[in-house]
Parts: sequence; structure tokens; C-alpha cells
Amino acid sequence: MARINLLAWDNQRGLSHDIRLLSDALRALGHQVEVTRLGPRRHDGRWQAWRMRLRLWWRRLRHADRRLALYDANIALEHVRPDWFGLARLNLLVPNPEWLSPRSQRHLGRYDAILCKTRYAVELFTARGCRALHIGFRSTDCLQPEIPRQPTFLHLAGASRMKGTQRLLALWRRHPEWPKLLVLQSPRTATRLADPVPANLEHRIGYLDSVDEVRRLQNAHQFHLCLSETEGWGHYIAEAMSCKAVVITCDAPPMNELVTAMRGALVKTRATGTFNLAARHQFDDAALEAEVERLLAMPAQERVALGEQARAWFTANEAAFAARLDAVLRQLL
Repeated sequence: MARINLLAWDNQRGLSHDIRLLSDALRALGHQVEVTRLGPRRHDGRWQAWRMRLRLWWRRLRHADRRLALYDANIALEHVRPDWFGLARLNLLVPNPEWLSPRSQRHLGRYDAILCKTRYAVELFTARGCRALHIGFRSTDCLQPEIPRQPTFLHLAGASRMKGTQRLLALWRRHPEWPKLLVLQSPRTATRLADPVPANLEHRIGYLDSVDEVRRLQNAHQFHLCLSETEGWGHYIAEAMSCKAVVITCDAPPMNELVTAMRGALVKTRATGTFNLAARHQFDDAALEAEVERLLAMPAQERVALGEQARAWFTANEAAFAARLDAVLRQLL
């Protein structure tokens, strides 16, 4: 059993979700986990770290052992935490490449290993001389099989500006003959559609009060449009797959690690530059139109089979994540 300090920004959104999923997995492996909740900046918690450093120095003096550490490992989620170096025997980082700024990248060499959620991230960090190890990740199982499924489309945009939402809305307006598309978007990033709005397009701006309603929508729509330009992992993709949905996403890494033509639909993209460490890709309009038309013409049983394969991948990934994480930690600790 290792003593692990999980360092993370508890932002009450995606990172809070990651804290819960990773800490649960570590505890299930038998490790003692302490979660240190910090802010989004590199040096948040600096004084807290210095107080702990004083504790460590006192212990080392008492025991006459300079090798003593408070933890076996610090694991930083997404953000580098340079003030916490020296408090653990090992310093590990679980990054999202698209959020790792150039200033944060300067600290990469001080980490003993980078634990990567995707194979794409392994390539990125290996190219920068880091010891990059693949652990993958996990997401919440959102399947509610009792909810009737309709051959309609769902796009959970949230507050992200990198999901191709505006271009998707413009494309759907050109196809009033297609089934209904429901777009859920935060008022922080949404631009209200100009009238007249086609009957097959619902652009809902606001926040859902209930997780139960989110789950209902995830299960009620057979097709999920997850057109991310880049992802650190892709919770909304994996959650859709858990619901046996047919996920339509960009044929670019890391999205095409989760979704393949055997368990979803991939859309041709074009590279549009980078965002921090990650490459960005935008879907091609004509390719998305062709993919939607192909799926609509597909026999119903074939669409169901794609959803079943997506679910099979989700359950296999869930089972394999703990084993991958355990193997990597045994290698390091």
C-alpha cells in the first residue's frame, strides 16, 4: 500500500469528476489516498506546501533520515504543482495536453513520470523527453436501458468553444429534412439562433438542474454528435458510448482512440493549429453531411450493433483501467 497525495483543482465540474474517479480507483487498489484540493494556478497552496515541508524537515531531524518523505507519490491532475516537489518520493502528473501551457511545460522534466490518459498523449510527452506511461482513464456509466431510445441527435456543448457547435448549428439549418438535433449549451458561450429556426433544431441555452435529466437525454438519443477539436480524455464521448449511443466524432487523435468505425462514426477533419501541446482538428462539413446521411440510411439493426460495440468497449475499458493503473504504479513505486 502506498501513501498517495492527489493534487487537483476541485472546480465542481470536470476536474472534480476526475478527482472522484481517480481517487476511487486508487483506493480500490489498496492505496492510502489524501486529496489536496487547490486552485487552478501553479502556485496555489504554496504556503500549505511550505508548512508541510517544515513538518518533513522536523521528521527527518528526529529520525536522522534525509530520505524520509510524507508521501510515496504526489499525483498532480492536469496542473503542474512545483511547490509540492520534495514532499514525496515520486512526482507524477496526469495531464490534459490541451491545457498544459508553455510556462507549465517548463516543469515537465521534474516529474518522474507522466501518466497519460491516451496513446496520443504518450506520443506528445515522449517527444519532449518525458517518461510517458499509458494508464488510460475511466468515465461514469450512464446507461439507463429502461429509457426509450429515439433516432434523434444530441450535442452536449456545455461551455466549451472547441466542440464545433456553431458550425454544427449552421449545418443542421441547411437540412430541415433531418431528424431533430438537440443542442445544450452554456449561456457563457452560446449565440442565440436567428429566426426562423427549423422545426428539427432545438438550441437550448442554459443549465440543466438535474443530473437525472442529463442521463435521460443521453439515453433517449440514439446519435451523439461529439465533434471535439481536441480532448484530454473525452468523458462525454465515453459516457455516450456507455449508453449504447452511436457516437459521431472527429477522425483525429485522441477522439479516434475511443471511437472507431466498428463502434461509432468518424468524420474527416482538417488541422487548424495547436492549443498548448495538443493539435486541433475541425470537422469537414461535407464529410459530416455524408456521415449523417449514411447513418440515417443504415438498417436499424446495424445502428443498434454499433451501439452495442460501443458499450462493449466501455465495459472493457472500465475493467482494464484499474489493471493498467496498478501495473504502472507497481513499476514506479
